[in-house]
Amino acid sequence: MHVPRSILAAVLLLVLPCSPAAAEAVIGVAMEDFSYTDTSGEPTNQIAAHERRLQAFMAALRRDIGEGGRYRLGPSAQDGAAFKVIGGIQKTSTLVQWAKVAVIDVGAKRLVMDKLYSFRGDNDEAWERAEIFVSREVMAALASPAPVALAVFEFELEDTTAASAGASAASDASHLAEVTGAVREALGQSGRYRIVDVGREAATAGGLRDCGGCEAAMAKKLGADQSLIGVVRRVSRTEYTLGFQLRDAGSGAVLARGDSGLRLGADYSWKRGAVRLVSDRLIDSQQAAEGIRK
Repeated sequence: MHVPRSILAAVLLLVLPCSPAAAEAVIGVAMEDFSYTDTSGEPTNQIAAHERRLQAFMAALRRDIGEGGRYRLGPSAQDGAAFKVIGGIQKTSTLVQWAKVAVIDVGAKRLVMDKLYSFRGDNDEAWERAEIFVSREVMAALASPAPVALAVFEFELEDTTAASAGASAASDASHLAEVTGAVREALGQSGRYRIVDVGREAATAGGLRDCGGCEAAMAKKLGADQSLIGVVRRVSRTEYTLGFQLRDAGSGAVLARGDSGLRLGADYSWKRGAVRLVSDRLIDSQQAAEGIRK
């Protein structure tokens, strides 16, 4: 019997599993059993009941998070898990219990969730309600966007004054280091970026503002998704402007840029101006854009 090729192809598509490339990547989640503490002072020994309810709670939590195949649950982050979920439950009185739950981005070493919940009751129904709520919260945290790996290179000085080149070299270097450190800290604390250590690349790069985007390739080599360079332009001994440029490490395309456009104060205020610039033009603008999309 001859089977038409079109029918055979359709049958193969239904029978054969999808290739790993076609399927959505499964995310590893490490989760150990939560701890349990009873400080209610009740005279009745409820250890056995609490152990049973905690086991049921953890089984349901793992089931709910693993449902759909998006996440692969394991006992340890050493198994290649991208996230780790930790928590504990404490009974403080006859009717009140507290659940502390945290979700950690293992690669970025960053908390993506750290919350304390209260729930009333100490029976099977109360524990089930608590598990349903906690599982939703954990799932929402796991679905939050991963921070972008960003290589922030040392800020550079563009001096257009007629001052002697070596007159304040040490002071300039110190202020530039403060600017770079403060910008890295602000971007890292925003939760949107994971700052990549540029190491020796920063020390040997030099003149990145005029290299035609070579910093993007350097960032890619370091394992970063994006690169950022910045420049302090000295207009006079008491005035300066600031600028930065953000590129995609893969394509080299400019993703964002900012310029103070104003003549600001002396060198001691470089750091404050740089943080304000990246906050206004990069962090806050992205938050506003996401708010509009939502």
